[in-house]
Amino acid sequence: MTEQTNHPIRYSRLGYAHLQVTDLDVSAAFYEESVGLQRAASPDGEVWLRCSDKPYDLILTKGTDAGLKAVGFELESDAELDKAFAHVEGLGFAPQMRDAQANAQRMVARSFTFANPDTGLTVDFFVGQAVASEPYRHTVAKIARLGHVVLNCKSYADAHKFWVEQLGFAISDHVPGRIAFLRAWPNVLHHTFALLEGPDDGLNHFNFMVTDIDDVGQAMNRMKKANVPIVFGPGRHLPSTSIFIYFLDPDGMTTEYSFGMEEIAEVGGREPRELEPKPEVLDTWGSIPDPRFGKGGKIVSVHG
Repeated sequence: MTEQTNHPIRYSRLGYAHLQVTDLDVSAAFYEESVGLQRAASPDGEVWLRCSDKPYDLILTKGTDAGLKAVGFELESDAELDKAFAHVEGLGFAPQMRDAQANAQRMVARSFTFANPDTGLTVDFFVGQAVASEPYRHTVAKIARLGHVVLNCKSYADAHKFWVEQLGFAISDHVPGRIAFLRAWPNVLHHTFALLEGPDDGLNHFNFMVTDIDDVGQAMNRMKKANVPIVFGPGRHLPSTSIFIYFLDPDGMTTEYSFGMEEIAEVGGREPRELEPKPEVLDTWGSIPDPRFGKGGKIVSVHG
C-alpha cells in the first residue's frame, strides 16, 4: 500500500486529551504525584494538568462513567483553521465555532468543535494556544509531551474512514482491517493517534513520551510500590521502536510511558508498512498484556 495523498488539513500536534473520571481529587492526585504532571490553574469543574509549556495537556472532569470526552488538535495556522472548518462542514459534521469567551477560557485564539458521527467523540481543532506563565517542572519523570491517544473501534472501517479518509491522518504502519498507527500529518511523530479493532468503542490508552529510558524503568518500580497495576511491559513496539510501559489509573484507564519514537518526514519519508497480525507487532520483547490492558474507558459523548 502506498501513502494516501488526501491531506485536507495540516496539523501541528496533538494538543490535549480530555478525560472524564469518577473521583476528580483521586485522579488529579494520581496524575500529579504518580505520573508526574503539573497541576495548573483551571476553570470551575475541571482540573488542568500539564507536561509542556502549554496551560494544559490533560483535562479532567468528573462524571458517572470514566472515559474519553474529547481530543484537541492544534492546526498550523489561522488560515488552516478556516480551511478545516469548511472541510468538516462540507462532510456534514456540523462544526461549531467557539465564541471569544469560550476561546479565552480554553486559552486559545480560535477553535471549533464537532463530533465523530459514529462514536460521539468530541474533536476540537484550535490555533493560538497560550504559553503557560511558568515552565513545566519535572518531578517523578522527565515527560517531554503528551504523545498519543489510541481508540478501540467497534467498526474499524468506520473509524478508518473518519480519521484517515476524511480528516487526512497519515498511516505510518498498519495491520489491515485491525490496527492503524496514524500521524497528525505533517507532524513527524510516528503516531499521535491510533485505531484498534475491538468489540466496543472506547479508549484503549493514552501516552506520555519521556526523555530517558530510566523513566520507564523507574516507573515500573514506582508503580509497583504504590500498588498501581502494570498491565503491559516493559517492552518495545515494533512499529514505532518505542520502549514502553503501561499502567492503570484509578478508574482503570490505561496510561503509557514511552521512550523513543521513529519520526517520518513530510517530504521523502518512508512508505507505510503492512504488518502481520502477530503479538510481536506490539512487543518485540515478548511480554503479554494483562486482560485489563486497554479496557477501561468509554467514549463520553457531549454532543448529544
